[in-house]
Amino acid sequence: MRIVIQLRAAGYEAYFAGGCVRDLLLGVAPKDFDVATSAHPDTMLVMFPKTFAVGAHFGVVLVCEDVEGQEIVTEVATFRSDVAYLDGRHPTEVRFSSSAKEDVIRRDFTINGMMFDPVLHSQTCNLTSAVLDYVGGQNDLRAGIIRAIGEPHRRFEEDKLRMLRAVRFAARFEYTIEPETERAIRQLASGISQVSRERVRDELTRMLTEGHARRVFELLDRTGLLREVLPEISKLHGVEQPPEYHPEGDVWIHTLLLLEKLPAGVSPTLAWGALLHDVGKPATFSHHPPDRIRFNGHVEVGVRIAHAILRRLRFSNEDCTQILALVENHMRFGDVEKMKESTLKRFFRLPRFDEHLALHRLDCLSSHCDLSLYEFAKRRREELPEDAVRPALLVTGRDLISAGYKPGPQFKEMLRLAEDAQLEGRIRTREEGLELIRSEFPAVGKTA
Repeated sequence: MRIVIQLRAAGYEAYFAGGCVRDLLLGVAPKDFDVATSAHPDTMLVMFPKTFAVGAHFGVVLVCEDVEGQEIVTEVATFRSDVAYLDGRHPTEVRFSSSAKEDVIRRDFTINGMMFDPVLHSQTCNLTSAVLDYVGGQNDLRAGIIRAIGEPHRRFEEDKLRMLRAVRFAARFEYTIEPETERAIRQLASGISQVSRERVRDELTRMLTEGHARRVFELLDRTGLLREVLPEISKLHGVEQPPEYHPEGDVWIHTLLLLEKLPAGVSPTLAWGALLHDVGKPATFSHHPPDRIRFNGHVEVGVRIAHAILRRLRFSNEDCTQILALVENHMRFGDVEKMKESTLKRFFRLPRFDEHLALHRLDCLSSHCDLSLYEFAKRRREELPEDAVRPALLVTGRDLISAGYKPGPQFKEMLRLAEDAQLEGRIRTREEGLELIRSEFPAVGKTA
């Protein structure tokens, strides 16, 4: 508000713009506020004491204010009219404008193309009367429609990422995509390859974590975008599963049911793990009469396919590791009641085990609905204190050397034996551990 007032006092137009206006009209607290103004970037850099010209070439300046000891950053953009796009993402030239209407008609969707006059609103206390709406955004907001501003083909040719954003907004708000807008997406879907993989990854992650993931993937599939950004997921269609374990249907339906259960705010790694957990099934499907369906090796194949997807989308090593671990271990819950105590405790040591447990629960609820293995694993994990799952080792490599053993390939086996016995409660002291090792590895050479 202070930024708008200061710009107005200097003789410039200034309004709230974009998603914050949409959210205000929906009665939702905006995550942040953007300001659009007729002031030139150079003017703003001088006018405000602390600024960053992060996108001054495109008319964007970050204005920083200290509010009660907290730094608040507001994006302030100069009205502009984009001229031409050659790479499907960035304008080749930017023309600054003094017209708010000219600025609006180059934006993406009508519900995001409104501006808001906070000064007028403070005077009238009437929300809608303070809205500048040149594109029918308020009507589409009321009707629940995602509609491209102006000619849809042109909007998507300018910025191909807008096709994914249309799907995300339609799912998030439970709106429909206006027919001409959806038709344009279908026709231009292959052009999404022009968008950087990082931007596609970020958009897909938002889709998976906003609480409407099933609807998103149904729309991605319907518009043809899915086979362009995640062809491996498209292949889940029609892959039959054993009805005794999966009465819900094929792998595509099963995956949609998992996605449907992802809550808003779910961790990105769990969301991607849910999406990719059965990605190896199409490649390993086999059908043996009369009705024996098998997916031998689908976990190992799934890990390889998931790894290729994550690398293609340039995920961080840390996220890759966790997502692949979710894919790799999701079938291990089938043996959880029969695991030795040492194996069970090692299973519980998996980083972020809560995500493995959550994925198994989603997997069960999206198929046979038998949660007995989930309940068993959850109960056992809660019963075990942390020092029982990760105890200080009774026998270490240094202990073996002190006992006269020469370091070599069998050290790992010897230490594993001692740790398993410790986890299972068969040894309780270092001496007991060394005695066990001597009995099991009598032929291992010792140092002189």
